[in-house]
Amino acid sequence: MRTATATLLTGTFLLGSVLLFGASAQASPKDQDQARAALEAGQIRPISEILTKASAEVPGDVVEVELEQERGRWIYELKIIAPDGRLLEVEMDASDASLIEVEQEYRRD
Repeated sequence: MRTATATLLTGTFLLGSVLLFGASAQASPKDQDQARAALEAGQIRPISEILTKASAEVPGDVVEVELEQERGRWIYELKIIAPDGRLLEVEMDASDASLIEVEQEYRRD
């Protein structure tokens, strides 16, 4: 990840918890409390670890990060602009930082 966004996200968890739910969605205090509790309980990995692992797997610039719970499993969903301009949706398992899926959203021409 070559952007200042990745650097910012490695800072405090409070900043991370705001960014976890993405710029397009407002994180409610309940969402932030759930994310903080999951981190403190060891159910999810810190965003800095997720970003480090994601950058090794999928090069590009992170433009959005969301934390979601799907079917009882915590998932980090990252939007990454690949070096060739494609917008990718990357899902990472929040418990162990493993890559789940990479999907192409669209390509800028």
